[in-house]
Amino acid sequence: MNYTQTLEFLFSSLPAFETQGATAYKPGLERIAAFCRHLGNPQRNFFTIHIAGTNGKGSVAHIIASVLQQAGYRTGLFTSPHLQDFRERIRVDGEMIPKQKVVNFVDKHREKMVDLELSFFEMTAAMAFDYFAQSDVEVAVIETGLGGRLDATNIVVPILSIITNIGLEHTALLGDTLQKIAAEKAGIVKKSIPVLIGEADERYDGVIEQAAAANKSKVIYAEREFRCESCTERGDRQSFSLRRTRDDRTFDVELDLRGIYQSRNVVTASAAIDFLHEETPLTISRRAYLEGMRDAAAHTSLHGRWQKIGDAPLTVCDTGHNAHGIAYVARQLKATPCKRLFCVMGFVRDKDLAHILPLLPHEAHYIFTQAHSDRAMTAGELTAKAAIYGLRGEAVADVPAAVARARELAGAEDMIFIGGSTYVVGEAL
Repeated sequence: MNYTQTLEFLFSSLPAFETQGATAYKPGLERIAAFCRHLGNPQRNFFTIHIAGTNGKGSVAHIIASVLQQAGYRTGLFTSPHLQDFRERIRVDGEMIPKQKVVNFVDKHREKMVDLELSFFEMTAAMAFDYFAQSDVEVAVIETGLGGRLDATNIVVPILSIITNIGLEHTALLGDTLQKIAAEKAGIVKKSIPVLIGEADERYDGVIEQAAAANKSKVIYAEREFRCESCTERGDRQSFSLRRTRDDRTFDVELDLRGIYQSRNVVTASAAIDFLHEETPLTISRRAYLEGMRDAAAHTSLHGRWQKIGDAPLTVCDTGHNAHGIAYVARQLKATPCKRLFCVMGFVRDKDLAHILPLLPHEAHYIFTQAHSDRAMTAGELTAKAAIYGLRGEAVADVPAAVARARELAGAEDMIFIGGSTYVVGEAL
């Protein structure tokens, strides 16, 4: 098979949550464990940092990976979903897995994958572990796909577990309360392995602490280790003044990612890096920390986080796609000066729009659209649902056409925002 045929096999033969939604979700670690045994347990060949959470886990994963690269470690990074290219999910030192490696892996192990009835995500995680081991990766940053306890990535035994925050998402699969979702994400806590909580919240802290106590694992609260005292935007970068609690030391940190919500991710990543340097075999200098932060997006090719893709009119996209993430997006939109706001928005069918749509700005003109995904809500249905919450606009059933329509309507002093779904952002980019 060539690369195109290999991808067609992966997306059509193996259940993929990205295309099929909840019906493709295969909880449990038996299949991935059996497949990794077949591969020789490659996930045991390097240190790992395991990251779960409702929002921010992608940004935190990329920032930590960038710092580790800058510290001189050969670094693997596994994230999901991808925006444009399947290979974005699996990187070594910022470089995507080569197409031929994807083809070779599937050719070699296709029969076993089919026998075990692996999901698309299980196969992808195993491919990442195998490629990292082949590539002599020293440390890998692994992002969970969905939840934690039953997520395919949960066969790793990390040197640090991170839970960025908990919000309501995938409630049909993970539970309908913050406490139930927290219990699922706290499933990544391993015996005697510290867990770092990015954003403390009395509604779920106790659930994670309980899981940690059962595993005799230390709980670290990022916001007790570092606090962000100021944040300013400078062009396409942000500058943060961070203070480390234990010695009152200040760090002036630059980050090549925009968005006010990154201040939380910078605190989480800083606490993680500080722990890795102080408590694990890894050595991370102040220089590596500052330079890795400064060029995080450049080192790891992170896209879609309050990313500016045009001027006059200012055009920004963001992959925030649940109520927790959209709340941050809404705050950022409110804080961004413009004459008129145009929002190109699309969502997947299983999103809880009753909690999302009321958060969006009423004064904007909306162009409702749909991505080329079986999970996408039709532009017409979204337009009708949005009208219930006072959001007005028009329907354009193709993302590039919707973006073109926004540019046709917007003047130089206006703003265009593109988001609602990772797929919409991917197609816009």
